[in-house]
Amino acid sequence: MENMNEEQLLELARKFSFQSRMDKNTITGPIFVRGRGSTVEDINGKQYLDFNSGQMCGALGHNHPKIIQAIQESCETLIHSHMSMFNDREIILASRLADIAPPGLNKSMFLTSGSDSNEAAMLIAKRYTGGYEVASPIVSFHGLSDATRAVTFSGWHESYGPYAPGNYPILAPYEYRCSFCQDKGGCDYTCLNTSFDLLDAQADRPMAGIITEPLFSAGGVIDPPDGWLKELQSKCHDRGMLLILDEAQTGLAKLGDMWGAEHHGVIPDIFTISKHFGGGIAISAVITTEDIESRVSEGGFVLGHSHSNDPLPCNAAIASIDIILEQGLVDVAKRIGSYWRNHLETLRSRYEIIGDIRGRGLLQGIELVKDRNSKEPNHDSGREIARMCLENGLIFSSRRGGSVFRFVPPFTTTEDQLDRAAEILDQAFATVG
Repeated sequence: MENMNEEQLLELARKFSFQSRMDKNTITGPIFVRGRGSTVEDINGKQYLDFNSGQMCGALGHNHPKIIQAIQESCETLIHSHMSMFNDREIILASRLADIAPPGLNKSMFLTSGSDSNEAAMLIAKRYTGGYEVASPIVSFHGLSDATRAVTFSGWHESYGPYAPGNYPILAPYEYRCSFCQDKGGCDYTCLNTSFDLLDAQADRPMAGIITEPLFSAGGVIDPPDGWLKELQSKCHDRGMLLILDEAQTGLAKLGDMWGAEHHGVIPDIFTISKHFGGGIAISAVITTEDIESRVSEGGFVLGHSHSNDPLPCNAAIASIDIILEQGLVDVAKRIGSYWRNHLETLRSRYEIIGDIRGRGLLQGIELVKDRNSKEPNHDSGREIARMCLENGLIFSSRRGGSVFRFVPPFTTTEDQLDRAAEILDQAFATVG
């Protein structure tokens, strides 16, 4: 089986693989076999610029040498450990994470996926506050487990219920399409005030908290307006609720700050990380304050999985933090983000179909419209442009039914690679018109 070609592997996939994936439901190529830095290669030897960083977990660059070294070290010492007992890697990782976390957030637990960490964060908020109800904006994505899908409203939510009671949506700060503030010159928090009026009316008891992203990635690369996140935190604290920030797709230097919430001047009560935290190895974390950790721990809180706190992924995460600090990736994200934004602005000047450009650092997006006055989403053209780009060697994610393109180039991306990606986009836009 080592020398099988693409069609032979696809035939095996048709027989044995679960075909349903997040963004497609067919068994087709490409089939990837290797990667390095900002590129991946399929079984036919074709190379692609990976502007989605895998599933956003390869943002440090595919197969980073320091991550490989950390994995090899753990393979020679200890790969897996008893989840109820400490190992040296998890202790060192918790200490290193506290060094770079927002002030006052210095207690961590390590799990496997973003869904795991968000579920744990919500459980901690419930045990700490005594409430059980949680809300999230309608463009949010927090995972696809039962508990996190219940507060994921950007998609993948229908026909999986019934969900446990106590999960509510709130209005999103989507300025480009907000009917509240289109003619007001900025957000006046009508969306938040309306949402909390509804939450106050329907909550069974004081709620546990709000979970949100500092920048909504899967919901359409939507950056909240200045002041929105701080106002949200104020409303939470006025009601005894905790603010949970899901920094899976925004943290660890990706937006040009160490944490996405820094841009908004907000320090949450709990935050979560995953994605490139392990440099491509699956690991997530929940980070909170000493007060919250001690209260829930003394109250008997227990959460864990078979691979919680495993030394191999923890060692990879230590290496990830080393890479971020030693290579100054906060500044790298700013530089790449600025260079890429110039390309996107040039494309918008050429093509009326591009209605909006959004995001920061490595996480940026464009929204496609039929015309800029009506802002009617252009799903069909978006899907065709994305298909052509993939054929020409550029990978990115389409969101909001194909009308939003999300670009997440790795930190290793060169200016030549950014130029080539812009050329591929330009060719596709010119062809589709």
